[in-house]
Amino acid sequence: MREPLFVKQNSTKWTSFEQSPTDDPDELADRFIQITDDLAYAKTFYPKSKTTAYLNGLAAGLHQSIYKNKSEKSNRFLTFWKYELPLLFKSYHRQLLYSFSFFMIFCLIGALSAKYDENFVRLIMGDNYVDMTNANILKGDPFGVYKSGNEVSMFFSIAANNIYVSLVTFVSGIIFTVGSIFFLFRNGLMLGSFQYYFFSKGLGIQSILVIWIHGTLEISSIIIAGAAGIILGNSILFPKTFNRMVSLKKGARDGMKVAVGIIPILIVAAFFEGFVTRHTEMPVWLSITILALSLIFMIWYVIIYPNKIYKTTQTYHATQS
Repeated sequence: MREPLFVKQNSTKWTSFEQSPTDDPDELADRFIQITDDLAYAKTFYPKSKTTAYLNGLAAGLHQSIYKNKSEKSNRFLTFWKYELPLLFKSYHRQLLYSFSFFMIFCLIGALSAKYDENFVRLIMGDNYVDMTNANILKGDPFGVYKSGNEVSMFFSIAANNIYVSLVTFVSGIIFTVGSIFFLFRNGLMLGSFQYYFFSKGLGIQSILVIWIHGTLEISSIIIAGAAGIILGNSILFPKTFNRMVSLKKGARDGMKVAVGIIPILIVAAFFEGFVTRHTEMPVWLSITILALSLIFMIWYVIIYPNKIYKTTQTYHATQS
């Protein structure tokens, strides 16, 4: 489509967005998605045109309207997790895919390293942990480590550690994205070698049924935190048509919202690890149920639900055209 025709088809909509601001969160979300779609199209076909610059400014204005600091309604928290965070997942689906891909590659590297170097697991997990686990295996309780300590104290310490790791993974993205990738690398190596260790002992399936009760939410959150760090780092590396400082502020704001948004998920993961994982003899069906529900929730909330919002707004836009 030629640029004049593109402008002609959409100018009325753009002008109405400028001249008729709204505070309704649903309407703001709808407008933001429409403008970002138009902006993506303009960047693809008219990257250096005034139309692209104009849409950039309009998108930035809508973004600020959604996220600006102001007196919030009583349902502010509900709105954040119902609309804002899913919209960010949709906007940064590529960064989420990059983070997931990096993490899976690093897990594979960890597993292969453990397979071909018998000392690799000790290098990554530490001699104390490996010796303790070997002793537990000999006693017939390979996952006894999850039974040590008081449930409540474990819950708080694990929750604090998980939140710390996720926030550090995000903040490290300021080092030109490399910092976040390093933490994905570190955690991926650990997970890959850790899982291979149990499979090599003939405990692979059992380890999945036990450890992934909390690991499904925990690992998913680390991947999302990595994506938040990539958002932050890429805002410096690839400001596009934004001023670099403006791009950094936007990337930092969006990345922080993503990193903070997963804190409730990390708390639930810590609850599972402190109170549920320790029951290693629970029925297989119950373990599978918890695993399946956790995985379904993450896929739904990060992928399916954001796409559903997008399709809904697209349908609405089509009926209004």
